[in-house]
Parts: sequence; structure tokens; C-alpha cells
Amino acid sequence: MDVGVLYSGGKDSTLAALLLEPFGNVTLLCCTFGVTNDYEHAQEAGSSVGFETQRVDLDSGVATAAAEQIVDDGYPRNGIQTIHEHAVEHVADLAFDAVADGTRRDDRVPTISRPLAQSVEDRYDVSYLAPLAGIGRKAIDSMVEAKLRTETGPSPEIPKGDYEAEVRTLIAAEYSDNRVEDLFPEHTQSRVRGRQK
Repeated sequence: MDVGVLYSGGKDSTLAALLLEPFGNVTLLCCTFGVTNDYEHAQEAGSSVGFETQRVDLDSGVATAAAEQIVDDGYPRNGIQTIHEHAVEHVADLAFDAVADGTRRDDRVPTISRPLAQSVEDRYDVSYLAPLAGIGRKAIDSMVEAKLRTETGPSPEIPKGDYEAEVRTLIAAEYSDNRVEDLFPEHTQSRVRGRQK
């Protein structure tokens, strides 16, 4: 089975790839809207754990619309969800038997609902996999600690290739860095540096 995993370079999407590795060929899909080169951070992280990576160009109009939605809403949840759904739909149309992501049981966003997952599977003749969907944060942290070397820190300071980095850049260019700080709550991000020896 050829599996494409939506990949940010963080611990969740890397763990999802590790869990799928015994079942087929895994390719890490490093998505970009062409706003920044942050996808390269994801490619570097993917290479550090020995997976093939592939750049995937998403529709820049979706990023612009999501940035506007985040500003209008005053918080990022709906905009990030819109982007993730677009990414899943886009990669489902690539040449993979299955597409996967690193969404966890306790994620509020992004998530893929059961109806959307079934719709994607039916329309694109592909399987949608969420290997971490039944696993909580504490267990994931233990699994990651056993298998991966990571660095963590405040989201703006950790170089990753996730959707948030490009959307932050769009909002900063249109409004200001202060507006970005107002819209995005402080949270800790991770970046994978390699497998445990």
C-alpha cells in the first residue's frame, strides 16, 4: 500500500508515519501555498527520520480565504479547519492508495469528520487513515519519547512546515505582527530531529 501522510515536521504527523511504516510505502507530503518556504522545514524533518518527502502545492486562494476568515472570526480554528480539509481533498487526488494525517483523539482542530472521510474515500477511491485518532496526548508523548528526538518551543519559534506558518505570514503582511499575536493563542509546537538511536 502506498500511503501519503500530510506532514508538518512535528511529532504527531511523524508518529503517524511510523505507525503506518510496517504496512507499505510511506511518503511524507509537505504542503505549501507558495507563501513561504516553510515546507522545507518539514522536508528536513522527514529526511531526518528516513522517509521520502514530496512537496505538494495547495491552492493559494484557500490560504487567503482562511486568513480572512481567521481575522473575521478573531480566532484560527475555522480557518485552519478549512485549510486541512482542502489539503486532505487535494492529496486524495494524488497517486496514493491511502492518505493519512496526524490528528489525535483530543485535537479540536484540525479534524476530519466521519462523513467527510467517507466522502473522500468514495469520490477519490482512496482510504483515509488517522492512526492517532484513538490516542490521547499522554500516550502519544510516551510513544514519541521512545522513538523520536524532538525539539519543542513556542509556535512562532519552532521551524515547521504546517499551515499555520503561512497563514500567519499572510495576516502579518495584510495587518501586522501584533494582529497575528492577538489571533493565535500561545501554544507549544514540536519539530522532529531524528529517530532515537
